[in-house]
Amino acid sequence: MKQELTSITTLHNLLDYEASKFSSAEVQLNNALPQWINKAGSVKLKTVLQKYRDDIGLHLANLEEFVNAERLISLSLTNRIMKAYIDDTNETLVMCTDTEVTDACLLASIQMINHFKISAYGTAAAFANVLGMEKAAAFFHEAEVHEKQIDDRLTQLAEYEINIRAKAPILIP
Repeated sequence: MKQELTSITTLHNLLDYEASKFSSAEVQLNNALPQWINKAGSVKLKTVLQKYRDDIGLHLANLEEFVNAERLISLSLTNRIMKAYIDDTNETLVMCTDTEVTDACLLASIQMINHFKISAYGTAAAFANVLGMEKAAAFFHEAEVHEKQIDDRLTQLAEYEINIRAKAPILIP
């Protein structure tokens, strides 16, 4: 029987609650990424964001397995933190009128989201480890590693291409 969590009284409850929020956040981000990929001017940025979307698909499948194993009912349809990141990104993108600056904005926004997710998955892995939930701990750790790999790719792209182009965009009168 599935049960809805109404209070958090144990670390296990907290892990379940946080995992249900991750699931919602990943769905929201997965839905926003196609539009952002289309807005990206840099082919390399588009490629990294598509890889990120592929990783999110894997995370969603593993989260679904975790939620089913824990017999949880999803607590939230919208993760407020992810919604705020997505709304902020969209709001800023509307104001960017140059392709290179748009890429810098998009990359910076994705990295903020990415850092939030590194923290969330790392914490979940730590909780699952303490609770002796080896399979869940491995999944959360793997998701954290994926997030760090994307962060590294984005950092390299920012430092060696995107930010340099945004610093001195080519203006066409």
